[in-house]
Amino acid sequence: MTSAIIGYARTSTIDQTAGLEAQLRDLEAMGCQRIFKEQLSSVDTKRPELERAIDYVREGDTLVVTKLDRLARSMTHLTEITGKLKAKGVELKVLALNLDTSTPTGKLMLNLLGSIAEFERELMLERQREGIAKAKAEGKYHGRVPTARRKTDDILRLKAEGKTVDAITKELGISRSSIFRVLREA
Repeated sequence: MTSAIIGYARTSTIDQTAGLEAQLRDLEAMGCQRIFKEQLSSVDTKRPELERAIDYVREGDTLVVTKLDRLARSMTHLTEITGKLKAKGVELKVLALNLDTSTPTGKLMLNLLGSIAEFERELMLERQREGIAKAKAEGKYHGRVPTARRKTDDILRLKAEGKTVDAITKELGISRSSIFRVLREA
């Protein structure tokens, strides 16, 4: 049975094409025979291409990612993914860390780094919540004002004048999805 090297690449948004291209370049240079890629936020609970990659790999294969944060959104998620891979007899390589779970040191480092990354994220979120609470207490924070909602009258007027959604988008500087949402609710 021949083992395969399978790659997985992810960026948070479709605007990050350079980041995706860099990941693909690195995965190809690593010798990945097949690469699964997707562009969606780390908070999205469904990652169809990651699931396809995990389903695709077979015993003896290696799943390769460029960075740990491209793979998992939390330590719990990382543990879940590595558990699935281990159950299938698949190793994990993280290029940026030179980490390989086929070694005992690699397995230890993966758990340590995953825990540290989750800890850093929790600290960042805590500081963010504290900053928002302080700004609210000082009357300086009111949240994000929904742009499209403020322009509802303009959207409805322009649509009544026969303007296309693309024309409204250009004129008002708001997204197509926001315009459709306002039109649906009107």
